Amino acid sequence: MPSQRLQRVQNLLRSEISIVMHRKLKDPRIGMVTITEVEADADLKNARVFVSVLGSAEQESDTLEGLVSAAGFIRSELMRVLHLRPMPRLEFQVDDTLERGAHTLELLEQIADERDHGDPLTEPSGGADPEQ
Repeated sequence: MPSQRLQRVQNLLRSEISIVMHRKLKDPRIGMVTITEVEADADLKNARVFVSVLGSAEQESDTLEGLVSAAGFIRSELMRVLHLRPMPRLEFQVDDTLERGAHTLELLEQIADERDHGDPLTEPSGGADPEQ
């Protein structure tokens, strides 16, 4: 578990990166992006920025490419505002947590539907009560 200071730095980075992305980046490849999490190393040399992209797989790829190319600019803007030493090197990664969560919910709903509609695999055989 990261220290309290590291957690504060990560939250601050997430907030400030989001501001820079939405206000100062003009790259047309970058679409609708949400920063879901920032994980910085304890020594603050590197930070992984997890992003969620709204759109198709191609838009996701283009957006990630645009963010990777803008990482230096974003880092320099952060240096002006945060005065954090050292300023971490930014690595952007797509966060698929939402997709995995949605898939898990779909599977749970499918199981519930099968149970409600009398799936033969979930019904006791022979009509006997299994608790007797």
